[in-house]
Amino acid sequence: MRYIGELREGEMLSETYLCKIKQTLSTRAGKNYYSLILQDKTGTLDAKIWELGQGIDHFETMDYIHIDGQVISFQGALQLNIKRVRKSREGEYYPSDYMPTTNKDMEVMYQEIKGFISAMKDTHLKALIEYFFVNDPKFIKNFKNHSAAKSVHHSFVGGLLEHTLGVVKLCDYMAKNYPIINKDLLVSAALLHDIGKMEELSTFPENDYTDEGQLMGHIFIGANKVSEYIKSVPNFPTKLANELIHCILAHHGELEYGSPKKPALIEAMALNFADNTDAKLQTMTEMLSSGDDKAEWLGYQKLFDTNIRRSTKSKE
Repeated sequence: MRYIGELREGEMLSETYLCKIKQTLSTRAGKNYYSLILQDKTGTLDAKIWELGQGIDHFETMDYIHIDGQVISFQGALQLNIKRVRKSREGEYYPSDYMPTTNKDMEVMYQEIKGFISAMKDTHLKALIEYFFVNDPKFIKNFKNHSAAKSVHHSFVGGLLEHTLGVVKLCDYMAKNYPIINKDLLVSAALLHDIGKMEELSTFPENDYTDEGQLMGHIFIGANKVSEYIKSVPNFPTKLANELIHCILAHHGELEYGSPKKPALIEAMALNFADNTDAKLQTMTEMLSSGDDKAEWLGYQKLFDTNIRRSTKSKE
């Protein structure tokens, strides 16, 4: 199989991919065409079907499709120009080839998570974190295998685990360098900040927003889940509970980015910085990895509102 991550400009393809997104659009001249996002375990690829006549069989979103086409470069990114397409038949593909997965060892990452939990000193926060991350096998399995986003960053199996660990490590660094920070509060908030994504997003291969996710969002879902646990615990300190919930509610930093509250605590501010840093650097990493490796400039990227260029380090 030719994985998306291995494709190069000019290559002719005859391969099966998962059609993650299918849109019928029109050119300025009013001619219809299909705009697709194809997926395999190494990533996604923009694809176009300009001629909708002979050789273009019927298919829908989430179908496995066999395509014939050519890889081109468009605005610094690879794109597939499809000439023929049909739905793939059973036996022509293995679903596991089409679920993008972290390239890091999930068990090693989870042991790192548990190491941070073991180091916690606040008994109330430690018991709360252990309730989810140590004592609930269903939660642990879902957490390990979930993505952290539909797209943009960490949108792969194990992405939620990888992103959470990245945020925890950044928070641990901040707490060590700014002693005024309540380390256990910050680390707890970092571990819990995105657990609502397990209900906001469906599992792979769909990895799309659920009704609950569309209506409430992961920030509210996660904060509510933590609040429900706290209510079941006798004598959990009210002030500590409010501070933890605040950190979760404020972790996107700004109201326009989906946070119900702006950070009012130094721990909430630190969590926002750590979350944003890990998300943005992973987004940049994925852009640099998916673009044409021969090109220095990758073109304008809307997410960063700037043109992106490879540095000397990223070319090596």
